[in-house]
Amino acid sequence: MADAAARIAAAAGRPVTALKPLAGGCIAEVYRAEFAVGTPLVAKVGHAGDGLDLEGWMLERLAAQGLPVSGVTHAADDLLLMSWIDSGGRLDTAAQVHAADLLAALHDVTGPHFGLERDTLIGPLPQPNPPSARWLPFFAEHRLLYMAGLAHDAGRLPAATVGRIEALAGRLERWLDEPAQPALIHGDVWDGNVLVAPGGGRIAGFIDPAIYFADPEIELAFASLFRTLGEPLFGRYRERRGLAPGFFEIRRDLYNLYPLLVHTRLFGGSYGASVSRILDRLGV
Repeated sequence: MADAAARIAAAAGRPVTALKPLAGGCIAEVYRAEFAVGTPLVAKVGHAGDGLDLEGWMLERLAAQGLPVSGVTHAADDLLLMSWIDSGGRLDTAAQVHAADLLAALHDVTGPHFGLERDTLIGPLPQPNPPSARWLPFFAEHRLLYMAGLAHDAGRLPAATVGRIEALAGRLERWLDEPAQPALIHGDVWDGNVLVAPGGGRIAGFIDPAIYFADPEIELAFASLFRTLGEPLFGRYRERRGLAPGFFEIRRDLYNLYPLLVHTRLFGGSYGASVSRILDRLGV
């Protein structure tokens, strides 16, 4: 920890008085860094090759579009310093409504293609974003097939399940339509990445982005995956941007195959079984 404190102090330009470990740290160790002078910072301390500067770039990209995120004060490959966000409130009805407003505004930001001008990360895993004119081939190749391959290579997804993913990817048009426009998404919205202001009622900030231009329904699907974001969010989002019929019945589960494959690659266990259950439901 002494080495971490020295690195943070050098980058921040002020001596560190305390380092307090924080939850998270898929890529790096995460701390609340306190100083004798000035406000505390969140520090992600990693190693060469961790690509923490990429997370800083994604946060700045979201901040430029008005999404509340940590301000980046230093971004290097092995060290990221960000402003501290006061949080701890409950994700109550009012906070979910506010989250819906923020996500709807973000999804109003459109781009010339699906993907992004550079690859990103989801957690510690690479997320390829080749610019693509059509969503369905992008989702098939660079989300479903790519992540299924990583999970299989890690020994956490059977070859038979990969074959079923391949069959699904070959006929996505049965369940999905091409979206009207590519929409910018945060890419990893679940309750652990949504900070609520003390006392509840409003979102203080979003953390750990995995941005790209996508069908915004994939963001909504992920937001519902662990059942912590519910009808208050979806009702308000429906008012703001609309939600086509069939999302809750079919498309939500189909889109959640991607985050479930991410979790299968990272953790194995029951996540692979959840993938199989969705494939069963789709008749693949």
